[in-house]
Amino acid sequence: MIQAKAINHIGIAVKSIQASRDFYEKVLGAQWEGEEVVVEQKVKVGFLKLGPAGAEVRLELLEPTSPESTIAGFIEKRGEGLHHVAVTVDNIQKRLDDLKAGGVRLIDEKPRQGAHQAQIAFLHPKSSCGILTELCEPRH
Repeated sequence: MIQAKAINHIGIAVKSIQASRDFYEKVLGAQWEGEEVVVEQKVKVGFLKLGPAGAEVRLELLEPTSPESTIAGFIEKRGEGLHHVAVTVDNIQKRLDDLKAGGVRLIDEKPRQGAHQAQIAFLHPKSSCGILTELCEPRH
């Protein structure tokens, strides 16, 4: 068990953050929080929050910055849409070690740098009910 503390965010693959932003802001009423480039992952990330204070859901719009980006490959194969669900955890390396020991298939056996300087790692969808699942340990 990973003892997830909360849903951290929902990742959505898009061709263009700018083109997608209108829908989330004007139709759903989400609030724009900004964007960041994660060079290692070849992706630009736009952040939005949706819902009342204290119960917000965070959305990450993921735009590829290179044709070699995993997000570019995802969009090419599947089109724009839901990419992953991220959960907040403490001690991400211990969680990964425990999951591996328990037979869970991992994409990342070691955490890597994500947006907001968080440590992240992905579980393979074949081990997580068909959904790409991200573990996220926020920067302390």
